[in-house]
Amino acid sequence: MRALLLRGMLAGLIAATLATVFAYAVGEPPVNAAIGLEDAGSGHDHHHSTEPVSRGVQSTIGLFTGVGVYGIAIGGLLAVAFALVYGRLGTLRAGPTALLLTGAAFVAAVLVPFLKYPANPPAVGSPDTIGARTGLYFGFVALSVVFAMAAAVAGRQVSRRRDAASGALVGVAGYVVPAGAAVWLMPTVNEIPDGFPAAVLWDFRIASLGTQVVLWGVLGVVFGLLTRRALNARGAAPAVTAH
Repeated sequence: MRALLLRGMLAGLIAATLATVFAYAVGEPPVNAAIGLEDAGSGHDHHHSTEPVSRGVQSTIGLFTGVGVYGIAIGGLLAVAFALVYGRLGTLRAGPTALLLTGAAFVAAVLVPFLKYPANPPAVGSPDTIGARTGLYFGFVALSVVFAMAAAVAGRQVSRRRDAASGALVGVAGYVVPAGAAVWLMPTVNEIPDGFPAAVLWDFRIASLGTQVVLWGVLGVVFGLLTRRALNARGAAPAVTAH
């Protein structure tokens, strides 16, 4: 398990490095544009204000540190989840198992919450509501992950009793229905100020989601390759559970 965890963390670091490059190249321009709008609206120069950390550090070392810690943590969690499910998904080997697991986690923990509560650039959102907005977002993430786990368990039970196709259908429906209900029932947050450029908002959200896609995609591929190579070297094969 220790070796698997280290591979997951290494894959997370590699994924975070590439995601940081993407975030810097694609995400920094709309961030700078939003900061300029914020400065213009508040009547002061953000770049000449006394900041504990300069924008140059925030956009380079700070960005890599934040994304790196996130990637390593997600890689470690992926390794733990992989250890729990490997050999329990029929004859799927390490690479496909890692990709399937990573894709499902991305949808539940990132994509669906993003569709409900998309990321906003600086100058969007009131400081007075940041606590409530953060609570809503992480509350939705928690619900989405719980729904996904429950759907996976239900789908596996059905596949054992009937067939894989029925299990997959139950699993998908078991997630989509409660997640859709949560999207509909949970409060909607819209604090975009009047006149805020749609292009800046769109570019920032695309960059935010794109950074996550790069990180999770690279993580799944690299972790699958590292794990497959290690298992092949040991002559290991997935243990197929009895049905």
